Amino acid sequence: LQQGIITEQGIDEEKLKSSLEHIDISFTFDPATLQSIHFLNGENVEEKIRSIEVSQHVSPVSKLKFVREKMVALQREAGKEGGIVMDGRDIGTVVFPKADLKIFMTASPEIRARRRYLELKEKGIEASLEEIKKNLMERDLIDSTREESPLRQASDAIVLDNSHMTLEQQMKWIDPLIRKLMQS
Repeated sequence: LQQGIITEQGIDEEKLKSSLEHIDISFTFDPATLQSIHFLNGENVEEKIRSIEVSQHVSPVSKLKFVREKMVALQREAGKEGGIVMDGRDIGTVVFPKADLKIFMTASPEIRARRRYLELKEKGIEASLEEIKKNLMERDLIDSTREESPLRQASDAIVLDNSHMTLEQQMKWIDPLIRKLMQS
């Protein structure tokens, strides 16, 4: 978006493909917030990648085969040593199909939209609840029907519907699964 490769008129695929050769994606963990911080070519892009503007372009870009291939390679590199927690729409099926533990988290569109709305509001970003819900549902449709790395549940994933769970309740639910894995 910053380079004008992706606009409302479409995606300049050749420029996008060329730019992928020069990107460095990294992340660090912030123990104070218990969240990861993402960097693109050394710039903290955590807030930018969570914006509505970026969210509206994620699915059309991520369905491109060369983008999926680059992202899968970067994600596999980040997790090659193991001991990592990743989330994503194809992590358990494409990126790490042999992961030791796969949890497929789901929640109703209304709950997901409300959570996203509150997250953005907390950061001072204006967005309507309806706009967010529409965006989430569009992304789900595009991502679940794309040819490359579609959104789907891995057959060996454990499903967690966290619609009515707090973060603490989710952690409490997941904790025994991790402990069992660490003992084996």
